[in-house]
Amino acid sequence: MSYLEYSVKSVPTGLRKILYVNWPLALLLAAVACVGFLMLYSVAGGSAEPWMDPQMKRFGVGFALMLAAAMVPIWFWRNIAGLAYAVSLALLVAVEMFGSIGMGAQRWIDLGVLRLQPSELMKITLVMALAAYYDWLPLHKTSRPLWVLLPVVLILIPVYLVLTQPDLGTSILLITAGGGMMFLAGVHWAYFAAVIAAGIGLVTTVLKSRGTDWQLLADYQFRRIDTFLDPSQDPLGAGYHITQSKIALGSGGWTGRGFMQGTQSRLNFLPEKHTDFIFTTLAEEFGFIGAISLLGLYALIIVFCISTAMTNRDRFSSLLTLGIAATFFLFFAVNMSMVMGLAPVVGVPLPLVSYGGSAMLILLLGFGMVQSAHVHKPR
Repeated sequence: MSYLEYSVKSVPTGLRKILYVNWPLALLLAAVACVGFLMLYSVAGGSAEPWMDPQMKRFGVGFALMLAAAMVPIWFWRNIAGLAYAVSLALLVAVEMFGSIGMGAQRWIDLGVLRLQPSELMKITLVMALAAYYDWLPLHKTSRPLWVLLPVVLILIPVYLVLTQPDLGTSILLITAGGGMMFLAGVHWAYFAAVIAAGIGLVTTVLKSRGTDWQLLADYQFRRIDTFLDPSQDPLGAGYHITQSKIALGSGGWTGRGFMQGTQSRLNFLPEKHTDFIFTTLAEEFGFIGAISLLGLYALIIVFCISTAMTNRDRFSSLLTLGIAATFFLFFAVNMSMVMGLAPVVGVPLPLVSYGGSAMLILLLGFGMVQSAHVHKPR
């Protein structure tokens, strides 16, 4: 036994867990959050209020929550996966009954100190539930129709509840993340081919339903589709957001206009500059180099998660880690695609950068479970 191995083994259990934390991953998350603090300071005109200061406090709480979750044995998260999913589902139902309304949608529960958005919690608990399910299910049953049906139901119930809020963006993320979990678990590709074919049929049906008595989407959602296809149709109305976003992205060039020198955000041309469209502020002020640097940080986080999953020896830990990594990827991929005009505007925040409370706390809790899997894996 080497001196280093002896030193580590001689450390008390609690402190040894701290040493086993994946600190590079934790520091990468902190680095991304610092980018968010910087941009929130900029969009506020050089002030810590009203966005940067609360965001820093929330990140501090969330980082502590992540480390606390990392200290909890991974079997605990597996055992409460079903309960966590059920609680999230109950909260989604509670939103329907007495949730707070904001910006035309009923998505929040006001807890006094925090406005909780249960759909954000569902993104993590759905991954937990599916990881626990496939850990319990024998491998030879993974692709049998009866055993494929249950996870599909687990995915579609919260999707329906979130759609009624309405929140199309989160619904898409839940479907995609759930489908990704099934794929990672080894469900046969033929099921996914059937779903893709059905999806094409559903999109066709949705488009044909416009203006009928059985219209499947709200008018504003159809306007988002129109705006995505041709923003110039209504540059001062439905197409305003994406038009101003593209102007900000293009004006940044290679190196950007400089910190706090972005005209689109400083002159308030850019809507939702502190939440959904904060990436365009970054691109305008720091250019292509700044944007690709943030994307590089995101990519490194995914790489560290995949590395952790590959070294885990139990199925639940691997699936949970990959599922949270996939959810994280969907967050920033959809947001960046949205603000660049490559996808419809669906209201998905940029993880750890956009201003928000419950989204950041719940995401860091998810990474706490990733850390738990890393800390408690057999060595």
